[in-house]
Amino acid sequence: MLKRKIYEQLLDWKHKSDGQTAILIDGARRVGKSYIAELFATQEYKSHIIIDFGNAPQEILDLFANESSDLDLFFSKLSAFYSTVLHKRQSLIVFDEIQQFPRARQLIKYLVADGRYDFLETGSLIRLKKNTENIIIPSEEEHIEMFPMDFEEFLWAMGDEATVPLIQKCFNAKKPLGQTLHRKIMNDFRQYVLVGGMPQSVLAYQNGKDFAASDEAKRRILRLYRDDVSKFADGYEEKVYAVFDGIPGQLSKKEKKYTLSSISRNARFRAYEDSFIWLNEAMVVNACFNATDPNVGLALSADHSTEKCYMADTGLLVTHTFMDSSFTDNELYKAILFDKIDINEGMIMENVVAQMLRRNGHKLYFYSRSDSTNRENHMEIDFLVTEKKKISPIEVKSANYRSHSSLDKFRKKFSSKIGASYILYPKDVMEKDGILHLPLYMAMFL
Repeated sequence: MLKRKIYEQLLDWKHKSDGQTAILIDGARRVGKSYIAELFATQEYKSHIIIDFGNAPQEILDLFANESSDLDLFFSKLSAFYSTVLHKRQSLIVFDEIQQFPRARQLIKYLVADGRYDFLETGSLIRLKKNTENIIIPSEEEHIEMFPMDFEEFLWAMGDEATVPLIQKCFNAKKPLGQTLHRKIMNDFRQYVLVGGMPQSVLAYQNGKDFAASDEAKRRILRLYRDDVSKFADGYEEKVYAVFDGIPGQLSKKEKKYTLSSISRNARFRAYEDSFIWLNEAMVVNACFNATDPNVGLALSADHSTEKCYMADTGLLVTHTFMDSSFTDNELYKAILFDKIDINEGMIMENVVAQMLRRNGHKLYFYSRSDSTNRENHMEIDFLVTEKKKISPIEVKSANYRSHSSLDKFRKKFSSKIGASYILYPKDVMEKDGILHLPLYMAMFL
């Protein structure tokens, strides 16, 4: 059984809502939504019914479409069909894969108002217009996002519940962990980067630490994502494929902004904008936008035509990069495991930082300014986050980096807005020149 933090959020909803709202779990395909919904239903309720709208029989679809006006009869038929006794205020009804049948989602307003039972929905691609048109989104619906397993959840799966609380103490105190412990945690973190946080990949790896089995699980997920594109990006699927397939090449560049000319010399953002939106709303990627003027706020100055496109799960990026080759040809595994990362493999560490920041609730922004006439004005900051109404710049560096000129120039230019400044790298905690240097795995606390 994989322990997930979202379980505590569901418990919190159950106790605070007391039937006044339904809850919708939104997440990418294969991120573990159905599993956690069933586990929660089984452990926290006297009885439950799970309706999988990806495979629901016609009788159930007809029940929702034609017989929902009489809720006494509706619930009686539901109970009979699933051979489950429903108990007032002690039963949960789960609408799994709700995007497949939006009509059921619209009924949430009336089902919640009835007050007899609790309702939990799960959905992928839930934000796509195709899956919400012609229905009224119920205001009685709370919404939580589910992400791939984070580093702590990965360690739990490996049987380690002691490491992260210790890392937290060292982070809070800004104290190094010591060479031996840091080396051990970095070794675990590299395994997490390679396996990723998709539950099927973690379970495959769990059995004997088998990277090949993990890689095969990730290949199945990537093929599923491509199938989803053909189903749900009807009319512009080829453009979505082109953007998706180009992600590893874009991230391997020194400046990781997505350059459409790599797809086609005549490609223009307007023609591909829907493709980026599709991947982001499907939670397949984490979009990171250029905040052109942090003085006025990150979201207010975001240039949505200039973005970096990270994979939502770094383990999937590792496999996606070598999708056309066999697992044995994937040089990233060796490079990361033995700490032999060059500039191209460095994209993996930047991707995992993006993943961890997004998991912590941050929208992703970077800062990029080019000036061919005056080199002093040229700056590139990997990430910007807001902490206590101040902007915190974050740079991701290799162990052997020599300087941080962009960070120095950024701190000087925006000195009145700057909070803490961070460099994330493979070494232990260090504070130098007013910049807090943190090991990569401590991105989980930013």
